[in-house]
Amino acid sequence: GPVVGSWYRILDWLIPGNTKVVAVKKVVLDQGGFAPCFLGCFLAVTGAVNGLSVQDNWSKIQQVCAAALGSAEEPWEPLP
Repeated sequence: GPVVGSWYRILDWLIPGNTKVVAVKKVVLDQGGFAPCFLGCFLAVTGAVNGLSVQDNWSKIQQVCAAALGSAEEPWEPLP
């Protein structure tokens, strides 16, 4: 949506170009900076909208973020 689209425009402004090195820099910034923040905010808002208590919401955020970000940080294996 709009948040992610705006983030990519900012990322293009911060790191202009279209080389492989630029792409790697953008992925590192995206996965290391934006993804954890966006995921935490998204989960907090959806938990609140779904009526979770602050304690239940925080527990759910910790659980989901640990699983999601742990798998996002693992190196990708190339396809055969």
